[in-house]
Amino acid sequence: MRFVPFVAIAAAVTFGVATPASAITNGSPDGDAHPEVGALIGDKANPDGTWSYCTGTLISPTVFLTAAHCGERKQKTARVSFASHYEPGAKLYTGRYVPDPRYKDKSDLHDMAVVIFNTPITDIKPAQLPTAGLLDKLKADNRLKGTRFTPVGYGSVDPAKNKKGRGGRYHYTDTRNQTSISFDALSRRWLDLKLSSKTDGSTCFGDSGGPNFLGGPTSHLLVATSISGADDACKGTNFDYRLDTASAREFLGKYVTLP
Repeated sequence: MRFVPFVAIAAAVTFGVATPASAITNGSPDGDAHPEVGALIGDKANPDGTWSYCTGTLISPTVFLTAAHCGERKQKTARVSFASHYEPGAKLYTGRYVPDPRYKDKSDLHDMAVVIFNTPITDIKPAQLPTAGLLDKLKADNRLKGTRFTPVGYGSVDPAKNKKGRGGRYHYTDTRNQTSISFDALSRRWLDLKLSSKTDGSTCFGDSGGPNFLGGPTSHLLVATSISGADDACKGTNFDYRLDTASAREFLGKYVTLP
């Protein structure tokens, strides 16, 4: 399945409601820069012939972090590819899919899930997780303003527009892409990132669950996951779930050793 909720998108255009994020816009192929970032692969191809439907990050040799809204109700397993460009026949890792039990379909809170592999993945170095309250400390030191973040994902590239300027068709390539985006705001659970210059990119449909790394294109410090965006053209504010909060760490600490 592809997370392009058309009803939600229509509501977002009319009422300004956030819609689930899934694609990198104004970005470039990630190549081997972030081999720890993988794609969730469907059991069958999407109507356009592609296979990926969400993004995530290896955070330990046996644990892959993504978004809870990427899963189906009562889903038990998930398939993950770490290929920079997925094609049928590429190596897949199948693991147990476990969403945060606090997550509810009608809320973005606790929108986290892990895929747990029985056999450790030893040839990919996991991403680094943040220390408790890292973003709060950076904000207190006035170090967040002007800071760059690097989202990575397998989602749609620049969406086509209709005559009214609204997002139209979404183009997927099963390719891992990255971009750069600016800091906007920080709240108790959310990191808001915004396109503030012509060089900024964004996440869009298909990048859900993917990482937002603190810093430039070589950073592996994962501080938030892509959840939703302010518009269906993928050019508004990105709303990303913080991983340095007590709430997020409560879930993550069940599966990995936290810094």
